[in-house]
Amino acid sequence: MVVFIVNEIDIDHDITYIFNKKVTDQGAFMKNVKTFKKMKKDNIKIVMVTAYDYPSGKYVQEAEVDIILVGDSLGMVILGYEDTLKVTLDDILHHTKAARRGADDTFIVADMPFMSYNLNIKQTKINSALLITQGGANAVKLEGGKPSRLEAIRAIVDCEIPVVAHLGLTPQSINAFGGYKVQGKKEVEFNEILTQAKEIEKAGAFMLVLEGIPEELGRTISEALSIPTIGIGAGKYTDGQVLVYHDILGMADLKPKFVKNYAQLNKDIPNSIKKFIDEVKDGKFPTEENIYNPIK
Repeated sequence: MVVFIVNEIDIDHDITYIFNKKVTDQGAFMKNVKTFKKMKKDNIKIVMVTAYDYPSGKYVQEAEVDIILVGDSLGMVILGYEDTLKVTLDDILHHTKAARRGADDTFIVADMPFMSYNLNIKQTKINSALLITQGGANAVKLEGGKPSRLEAIRAIVDCEIPVVAHLGLTPQSINAFGGYKVQGKKEVEFNEILTQAKEIEKAGAFMLVLEGIPEELGRTISEALSIPTIGIGAGKYTDGQVLVYHDILGMADLKPKFVKNYAQLNKDIPNSIKKFIDEVKDGKFPTEENIYNPIK
């Protein structure tokens, strides 16, 4: 049995969040749900990148990304789990707070982890509210398009909390899928995902992540919806793209087909540490410039 212990929240009152254009010294502003819809209308690609702590949030914001996702992928790239299923709400809260401290002016979406929105509507509202009120997120993301997920989306949106949906290869469903397999290749699956996407928009989600599906399905859904679609292994016709921070920087152990590495930190980091080790053992570090009041 899964038990979630949370602080008391009066969910009889609406939980509201005002999206202001937050001016910075550089003259930029935090994008919001209306911004993203207009970007789709104007055919401007939306870029989402994951971040899980202060430094990654800081660097991603400095790169001027549109959206930060504090994803349950942290279970694999941060905590070393074999999948995302062991990630808890406390994990997401902890890492969302840290990412927000590094990215104070970027729209943050926090993942709702496995079983945090599956038990009942009251618990779903409480958990999503915690990610906003305590975690500092601007929106939450949940996976799936079955009737129970549509009900969850409607309930969260009713609390004035923006929702990002997620269809296709949804990692929280790997046991049901029998592994990480591309979804929607068969006609019946193609039509089912397309139908779910349309129902998700009707339920009130403001954005939809599409993962691990054929490019044609990604294009069909993107053209059928008025809300933006964000692809990860869904082809080039979605309204935007998302990649995991560690994949961009070449830090992850695995490299799926949809990933492109823009750095090779999996080599650079250990090489740098090895240089430090060698210099210490050889007596080359610290030098005079690294020492307080060095002995002459």
